Amino acid sequence: MLTRAWTRLGLPLVGLAVAVGLWSLGVSALEKSTPIGAAFAPLPTVLALRELVTGSDIWLHVLLSLQRVGVGLGLAIVIGVPLGVLVAMSKSFSGAAMPLFQLLRMVSPLSWMPIAVMVLGVGNAPVYFLLAFAAVWPIMLNTAAGVARLDPNWLLLARSLSATRSEIVFKVILPGITADILTGVRLAIGIIWIVLVPAEMLGVSAGLGYFILDTRDRLAYSELMAAIVLIGILGFLLDYLARAAHARWLHLKR
Repeated sequence: MLTRAWTRLGLPLVGLAVAVGLWSLGVSALEKSTPIGAAFAPLPTVLALRELVTGSDIWLHVLLSLQRVGVGLGLAIVIGVPLGVLVAMSKSFSGAAMPLFQLLRMVSPLSWMPIAVMVLGVGNAPVYFLLAFAAVWPIMLNTAAGVARLDPNWLLLARSLSATRSEIVFKVILPGITADILTGVRLAIGIIWIVLVPAEMLGVSAGLGYFILDTRDRLAYSELMAAIVLIGILGFLLDYLARAAHARWLHLKR
């Protein structure tokens, strides 16, 4: 029992303590050449973080960012799951489209920022596009891998019972690959959360990325560091929820 508690709580706390220690040493070294570096130290950051989370302004930025994450992820799921099923079920489509998909997948989503703003204008639309573009590939590839791993006898049985193509997809394929889709969603959330902040630094007036720029312009460096820590905590919680959903599905499936 003690060993399990140490593994689940003790070791992570030790890792965090080591990280904070290295953080403090790094700031101390930075102060020698840049006195303003003291504002990035752990203690001022914790004090600024406490003020942030007890205020109301930061939560407006958080809610807007989470809304953009939800919309971008939803678009990626709506696009990526059908594409993944089609890639796995049609050799002709896979042969024609996969080279293009692999090429696009290797293009950084942030490189599309100038074109997205030029075509879609400023505001939420280009951010939604960038997030969906970043998230669609892991969802599509995991969906295709899930379909490829399905037992062919399931599909043969469905066809022998005169199931239509839509019935095969919605009643056989999608339930059978839900775990793979959830894995893709978890990977997509991690990518979206990384792309979100720089995407919000262009053309929007609220959100965590905008807040980072605002703290820089106000020279509120402790607040800036606190916002970075908050972004990390929120990203960890999103990943935890995605892992919990995946584990819950596997438990129900068993």
